[in-house]
Amino acid sequence: MALEVIAAGLGRNATFSMKFALEKLGFGPCHHMVEVFAAGSKQVPQWIAAAQGKPDWDAIFDGFRATSDYPSASYWRELAEHFPAAKVVLATRDPDSWFDSVSETIFSDTMQAGAVGTPMGEMMQGVIFSHFGGGDIRDRAFMTDWYVKRNQQVIDTLPPERLLVFHPSQGWEPLCAFLGVDVPPVRFPKVNSRDELSTAAEHEGGMPTDPDKVERWARDYMAQLAEKAFA
Repeated sequence: MALEVIAAGLGRNATFSMKFALEKLGFGPCHHMVEVFAAGSKQVPQWIAAAQGKPDWDAIFDGFRATSDYPSASYWRELAEHFPAAKVVLATRDPDSWFDSVSETIFSDTMQAGAVGTPMGEMMQGVIFSHFGGGDIRDRAFMTDWYVKRNQQVIDTLPPERLLVFHPSQGWEPLCAFLGVDVPPVRFPKVNSRDELSTAAEHEGGMPTDPDKVERWARDYMAQLAEKAFA
């Protein structure tokens, strides 16, 4: 099975909402960082290899029809080349809003502390943090400038007929028109807010350090949000 849709928006660009939206439209399962956590024993070594320049994209995305969020967002160019028939959706937001969100959630000390010194931490360094070119992820000016330039690279690289620049506030219509599917009779999902993710992490005292606990946490959190997505 080859990827049919690549959601190239960075983490905290409604990537969980995009996951559920694409699955609702028939492009599921949709890969996401939560899927990496939920199958860490298999996926983490695969993504470490990808970060080392030895990706096996067909193995990583075996069984998936779409992908959203990190780690794949860091490899949008490689994935677009490897899956040439896949359409690309770039979800964007205000750069300062994005910086605030990542700083308070997925890049925060609370979220990252449990991964330090573990294979998960090695993977996160390779597939996310190394892509900032040594810049300070706490530096608002650097990060927002990097964010704008990175998104513009996606726009400048891909042909217009293959790319949709999208904001979830636009709802189903532009996404469905781009993908050639009908608009479903439900509202567009809005899940994994800053508060939801922060609360889930705080409940565990941050990301669990035990690999089995990480997998259980990810499965439970994914199920929790799936219940809310179209309620």
